[in-house]
Amino acid sequence: MDSLIADNRGLTEFLSYIAPLPEIALDTEADSLHCYFEKLCLIQMSTPSDTVLIDPLADVDLSLLFRALRDKRVIFHGADYDLRLLERAGEFRTREVFDTMIAARLLGYDGLGLAALVERFFDVKLSKASQKANWALRPLSSQMVEYAMNDTRFLLPLAKILGEEIVRLRRQEWLHQSLERMLCSARNPREKDRTKAWQIAGSAVLSPASQAVLRTLWHWRDAEAREWNRPPFHVMSNEEMLKIAELSVKGSPFSTPRFPATRRQRFERMLADALQISEAEWPVREKFIRQRPDKAASQEFERLKKLRDEVAEREKLNPSIIAPKAALEAIAFQKDFSGLMDWQKQLLY
Repeated sequence: MDSLIADNRGLTEFLSYIAPLPEIALDTEADSLHCYFEKLCLIQMSTPSDTVLIDPLADVDLSLLFRALRDKRVIFHGADYDLRLLERAGEFRTREVFDTMIAARLLGYDGLGLAALVERFFDVKLSKASQKANWALRPLSSQMVEYAMNDTRFLLPLAKILGEEIVRLRRQEWLHQSLERMLCSARNPREKDRTKAWQIAGSAVLSPASQAVLRTLWHWRDAEAREWNRPPFHVMSNEEMLKIAELSVKGSPFSTPRFPATRRQRFERMLADALQISEAEWPVREKFIRQRPDKAASQEFERLKKLRDEVAEREKLNPSIIAPKAALEAIAFQKDFSGLMDWQKQLLY
């Protein structure tokens, strides 16, 4: 069997091979670090004895693959990102999903990354050399192929180990609910409010005039990145935008990235226009006024936090896994229990 599948004939042969198998390991690679319009670039799959790479950028009908996986248990590590990519590529559904990262979290392990878990259980050190590689490039280097294969090569035995430990500790329902929440989040992502996307970390301390410049600069960078089909940080970093927005309003000197001549001209025109924005058009940021909880609510929060910490110590888990601080505040201050899953509520009540 070829390790790289780049046509429907090879895919059909592989699907015939895995047809009797109840489960398979899967991972994906994308080019989000190198392109504005992110795309699925590679699908890695492992059986108990083989690992293959499927090339979505070649002449491959992924609907054949997705249909073949409908009745299987699919093992991922950190599935939410992979599921989002696969959902955009087609209608991806499986009989069951198992996420080794979620399982490891519910077992209280410190190292949740795949490399840490592989070293822990199989005494193998995985290379991270291709972690930021451009997966849209072809042909793939031998180093990239090895890196990609290692992403699924250990997942089936790892899932077996973690699954058995989940059963031993009777945390199957914890895992089931956690997987359901992850699947719901991955399949129903929140829409980003583009009108507020320019409000990056650090922008709140800028003057209103500087925020007006930053808003214009953010949209200019986004348009340049779209046209160039590169991630926005390839045009200019957030830190650079914040400095330019602050210093340009003050009339102080600032440095910019090296731009091609035409982009430099567009940048200078944009900045000149931004500095002319009238005060009436400066952004008005909503002020979030945090309600001071009353004494009873504060006492309830402290009670819940103490109880949570005691439960976490008993279960040998990080307290945030039992209940994040924000969820405790929502319960104590607003009687809002939506931040917790049923298994978490049962531990606290």
